[in-house]
Amino acid sequence: MGAAPRLTQVSYDRAAHHRGDADWLAAAFERARILLISPESTTPATAAGDALQLAFVEPGAVPADAPRRFLGVRGELPYFSVTVEAGPDWHGLREIAAVADDLEAALATSAVALQQWHGRHTHCPLCGSPTVETEAGWTRTCTSDGSQHFPRTDPAVIMLVHDGAGSCLLGRGAAWAVGRYSTLAGFVEPGESLEAAVIREVEEEVGVTVTDVRYVASQPWPFPSSLMLGFTAIAPVGAKVAADEVEMAEAGWFTRAEVQAAADRTDGWAPINAEVPGQEPDGILRYVSPPLSISRFLIDRWLAGD
Repeated sequence: MGAAPRLTQVSYDRAAHHRGDADWLAAAFERARILLISPESTTPATAAGDALQLAFVEPGAVPADAPRRFLGVRGELPYFSVTVEAGPDWHGLREIAAVADDLEAALATSAVALQQWHGRHTHCPLCGSPTVETEAGWTRTCTSDGSQHFPRTDPAVIMLVHDGAGSCLLGRGAAWAVGRYSTLAGFVEPGESLEAAVIREVEEEVGVTVTDVRYVASQPWPFPSSLMLGFTAIAPVGAKVAADEVEMAEAGWFTRAEVQAAADRTDGWAPINAEVPGQEPDGILRYVSPPLSISRFLIDRWLAGD
């Protein structure tokens, strides 16, 4: 288990003070490493043993009129993303970030987050007029009223609920394969604290009241714009679970031995979202979240006794 979830390392300088400097940006682009990003948020990457490496291109290899966004610098080397149509064998962030190094995972995460935001916010929320990219891709400006709009980040809580006695509470979403469970999660509502959101979401999803809510770590999750805020919380031993039929297909208590076996099984078989034909929900824990997710980070901490 790492000291922090994936996608959270400070691997480069975002250098926000350069975003409004057109002359600096133009000169920096000519010596930059360019990460291509498609409208579907995929990017080219090449195999490197068991890992994937981002396939950066030179500035001259991209269309002059393609949207370009300044990601930041590492040392003296600038990084940009440029939006183009996807090529063959391009990869999504889940594939890349799980096996890329910290720098490339961080760059890909920012590029995907920006692409997701730009693709969904093409018009002004105040007057409905088209907006255009400004500040090196970090704002959109209304072509009618001049108002500026900034990238969205939606806070969501995700929590490892345990009983303090060797069992934790996991749930299975309705769209997931039979046997795959994860920690509970949900979006923070307006006017709500993070701790209150943890208590409310657990109550809503599984009918259990929790206490001792404690923050652990966060993780950017741009699918399309979430910031996952990880917590632990304690529920009474043997608390009765009543899974919400809309949000949850199943939920239940599982021992450390059961969770550890599922974690080992998950790491040995990649397509955990695959359908399992011919099987009905049976409450058996077969798989948990993959190592990329903060859900798995919370699970691994609990397995380690933290």
